[in-house]
Amino acid sequence: MFHVNPDAGGHIHSTDPFATPDQDKSPVRRLRGRLAAPVTLWTAPGPAGLTVSSMLVADGDPGRVLGLVDEESDFWDAVSRSGRFAITPLGPRDQQLADRFAGLMPAPGGLFANGDWTETGHGPVPAGATTWAGCRLDGERPYGWALLVEATVEHVVIGDGDPAPLMHYRGRYRNFDR
Repeated sequence: MFHVNPDAGGHIHSTDPFATPDQDKSPVRRLRGRLAAPVTLWTAPGPAGLTVSSMLVADGDPGRVLGLVDEESDFWDAVSRSGRFAITPLGPRDQQLADRFAGLMPAPGGLFANGDWTETGHGPVPAGATTWAGCRLDGERPYGWALLVEATVEHVVIGDGDPAPLMHYRGRYRNFDR
């Protein structure tokens, strides 16, 4: 994202003029920002969706997922009603999609108005997605300023030739080269 800085003679720069300066952020937030995190899209029947980067997949029988979500989001309302959701890892070409579902970009007509979607029993997934997981909600509890969501992985689709993952690091998207 680029912004015009009138104080710099109208030059374009890549920093967010509304971002909280580092010295004003909590030390915990600054620590979290220094840990690279995958950018994923969580969607639920309704449809509803949310960009999530605070998540973990645990292998096992069954596999499990943990994630931190906004308890006031439309996504959480939809999951708490349906008891299921889909997780799609995003790639470098999905930055605008990630921003739209994070509420950082306008979504005229709604979050799902742009792009093609494939309906699944767990929620819609982007039509071009080759890898995604369908999850069943097991529980939730307040955790920090978020809601810790615990789920069982019920369905996994793994594609060949997936793009490198989109990562979030120090407040920006980063591309992870293979």
